[in-house]
Amino acid sequence: MTVAPPAPAVAGLPAARPVRHRRRAALTFAVLGTALLVLAVLAAGIGQLSVPPAEVVGSVLHRIGLDVGPLPSHPNGDAALWSIRFPRVAMAVLVGAALATAGAVMQGVFGNPLAEPGVVGVSSGAALAASATIVFGITVLGPWTLAAAAFVGGLVATLLVYVLARADGRTEVVTLVLTGVALNAFTGAGLGFLTFLGDTQAREQIVFWQLGSLNGSRWQYVGVVAPLVAVGLAGAFLVARRLDLLALGDRAARHVGVDVERLRLVCIVLVALLAAAAVAFCGIIAFVGLVVPHLVRMVCGPGHRVLVPASALGGAVLLLAADLVARNAVAYADLPIGMLTALVGSPVFFWLLRRSRRTAGGWA
Repeated sequence: MTVAPPAPAVAGLPAARPVRHRRRAALTFAVLGTALLVLAVLAAGIGQLSVPPAEVVGSVLHRIGLDVGPLPSHPNGDAALWSIRFPRVAMAVLVGAALATAGAVMQGVFGNPLAEPGVVGVSSGAALAASATIVFGITVLGPWTLAAAAFVGGLVATLLVYVLARADGRTEVVTLVLTGVALNAFTGAGLGFLTFLGDTQAREQIVFWQLGSLNGSRWQYVGVVAPLVAVGLAGAFLVARRLDLLALGDRAARHVGVDVERLRLVCIVLVALLAAAAVAFCGIIAFVGLVVPHLVRMVCGPGHRVLVPASALGGAVLLLAADLVARNAVAYADLPIGMLTALVGSPVFFWLLRRSRRTAGGWA
């Protein structure tokens, strides 16, 4: 009797798939890291006062003590870079990373691909609380007041979404989206009321919040946002492995030792922290947390240990590119960056909604 040897192609598939995913992940990190560096240099140099890339790099190297590369030839070039351009670039990187990571964590904890801070009302909840501090002149925590208020507003909104959208241990797509619609309508009404109450300066700030913009970013704002984003990112990286276990289902996750309710509570706090840090000085910038995790998931797979850091990197790249377009698409004008991200994110959201409906076999 002869025994047929196993087919090499079939036998090699289970071992080849992780190797292929690791290669794709490594390539994704390399491409995104390179894109981030290139975009950061271009974004710092392009504007009404143009600074060549070599002079941008030279200015940075001279600041860190390396006498390498040319300094900006324009008399105001170095001052423009360090007082206006670099703070804006740093803020774009921080806010993009925070929003994309919040979206990846939120989708993991809800088990739903449509969960995103902007779509389900978390960002607008944070904006409502922050706008209230502007209108009523609350400054109990000094420069941290706005960020703290945004954190509390984002936390309350996230808890509301979690409680209202979840039933029988799972989150339905329709319930999640409708909860987000209702929450966005409520916060929109609140913002309208605060706009009515506020003076001219407060109204301008609230309108700025609703449109979203990186204009006016300063180092002191970056100094407030950076530690919040760092804590949020570190927490998201730490819970990434347990989110992979949670994707197997609540019962399976508990069976391998995961405290599911505690994990969900920690993730909700992390999402609120990241969303609050993102909107505290830049307003509502929607759809970054929806688009980026989906694109990364299509390339690297659903594992959160790769998805979370790659989404942070991808969010930074996306927002830096969007801000570059916002500053230079129209001469002598600064377009609202929230408008640009909505132009890209809305069709993606519609496509995901249709695909989720097709996968679920209809919602009627």
